[in-house]
Amino acid sequence: MPTTFHEIPRERPVTPLLDRAATPDQLRRLGEAELETLADELRQYLLYTVGKTGGHFGAGLGVVELTIALHYVYDTPDDRLVWDVGHQAYPHKILTGRREQMGSLRQKDGVAAFPRRVESPYDTFGVGHSSTSISAALGMAIAARMQGSNRKSIAVIGDGALTAGMAFEALNHASDVQADMLVILNDNDMSISRNVGGLSNYLAKILSSRTYASMREGSKKVLSRLPGAWEIARRTEEYAKGMLVPGTLFEELGWNYIGPIDGHDLPTLVATLRNMRDLKGPQFLHVVTKKGKGFAPAEVDPIGYHAITKLDPINTSAAPKKASGPKYSSVFGQWLCDMAGQDPRLVGITPAMKEGSDLVAFSERFPDRYFDVAIAEQHAVTLAAGMACDGAKPVVAIYSTFLQRGYDQLIHDVAVQNLDVLFAIDRAGLVGEDGPTHAGSFDLSYLRCIPGMLVMTPSDENELRLLLTTGYHFEGPAAVRYPRGSGPNAAIERELAPVQIGKGVVRRQGAKVALLVFGVQLAEALQVAEGLDATVVDMRFVKPLDEALVRELAGSHDLLVTIEENSVMGGAGAAVSEFLARENLQKPILHLGLPDYYVEHAKPAEMLAECGLDAAGIDASVRARMALLGL
Repeated sequence: MPTTFHEIPRERPVTPLLDRAATPDQLRRLGEAELETLADELRQYLLYTVGKTGGHFGAGLGVVELTIALHYVYDTPDDRLVWDVGHQAYPHKILTGRREQMGSLRQKDGVAAFPRRVESPYDTFGVGHSSTSISAALGMAIAARMQGSNRKSIAVIGDGALTAGMAFEALNHASDVQADMLVILNDNDMSISRNVGGLSNYLAKILSSRTYASMREGSKKVLSRLPGAWEIARRTEEYAKGMLVPGTLFEELGWNYIGPIDGHDLPTLVATLRNMRDLKGPQFLHVVTKKGKGFAPAEVDPIGYHAITKLDPINTSAAPKKASGPKYSSVFGQWLCDMAGQDPRLVGITPAMKEGSDLVAFSERFPDRYFDVAIAEQHAVTLAAGMACDGAKPVVAIYSTFLQRGYDQLIHDVAVQNLDVLFAIDRAGLVGEDGPTHAGSFDLSYLRCIPGMLVMTPSDENELRLLLTTGYHFEGPAAVRYPRGSGPNAAIERELAPVQIGKGVVRRQGAKVALLVFGVQLAEALQVAEGLDATVVDMRFVKPLDEALVRELAGSHDLLVTIEENSVMGGAGAAVSEFLARENLQKPILHLGLPDYYVEHAKPAEMLAECGLDAAGIDASVRARMALLGL
């Protein structure tokens, strides 16, 4: 069994077996008897590297044995191994030639937090969002069939990710086309079954063996000649398996279900994978693992150790550092509780982001009005629509990048019907080390084109509270987008008072140049304005735009500058230009925002500097345009 570690090593551990397994080819030269020792070394090295860099933690610890077994049995990268989400892919990265680069994990120009095709041939599919692995592996299996190739396709998906409809769509399609592929369900929360142990491991070995498969196919040929006999035998087999294993659902979908087996039992994993490797048709292996396995604190608190910050050189605690001011998500969580205390119609909905969106207190205080729909963003949006139809006041707490997955529902089910749903959109803008798959780069662009949508961009913590209240009282679909992390520690008014819809606020009066800020770059704009003697406006609303204020600014300034942490293409700045064009107001305008490429992972400050959205970048861009205009 795996060794349990109680602290994160500060010094690089001695790993003689891991040193000999820098690539899967080298790994496959090891003897099976050496694999359990290799797993201990890999787990200890993972603890060491993540302690140095920070990053996703518990999920990777939980799949150390599974990762070793997969690369040991399958001929990767020729065989296609697809990881779902990618939180658990650090052991995979270590074993696929990137061990010495793990010190650059999640840093600018370093190893990415998730699998990326451009980073390694072993990363067969780029991920970040959940529940895509089965569809991608199925596509690879179909391509292999078309090419006459015998290469294998394997998808590894967690029990949480299996809640998404997309996963079941792929399961259904794979059985329809009888694809030769393997799906591994990594059940790390015991949400499907506790049936793990010697009996189920033994059954898995039998059910996955070639002898059993051959006998099953032979019996099918014989019994198929007898009317009804094969159907009776099939159902007898199904019922027998159903009494001992929880695979009836997957069997009914057309998959050959094996398991559940202990995902930390390397001999069983290797034997089962070998047996299943050459089976035809869709195969489903259920393994049960423990998130944080092998590190005692993470086993006790798998949620708290989902990810960690890098260890402080002096403080040996692995706990994340606390920010000096409140996080935007915390301000939202407090507002939600306060508003729920005033309005019994309020319900809170989240697609599996209770902790991330800070709904913990709300879920405890108002359990009957809290709905975690699991990883099912589309369902979350339409659930809110249904509630709004019958008098509830839904607040959907969702990350910007995840709302993209429910966009059709946002338009078709909420906006077209003008339903009273408030979207609290967290992680708007750049999110740092998680990179482009998690960045909220496009929400202003994809929201402002929806008729009837109220779209707001708070500039600090107090503005967030004000605009959430405004959106809540608005009769129709409304969205408030706010970033990850902490704000400038603005004083927060406790009164739940809305502001006038569609009205911006002049924060500094200057001359010649007007900086129109949509969101949290207000502090940087005010800093830049001091050196330029520029006017600074907190626009607050992307839709409806404060057209009267824009008209006034265009008439009294020589240059308008829009600033947003959103794609420049189609964003808030574009709304200003569109208005000026409609009004035939010819005024020089400069749009500052996210460029037309994916900004790669780095520290948030580095990403903002790259995009010219820090104070220095804003100042340089404005001065360059002023010089061009002769101002």
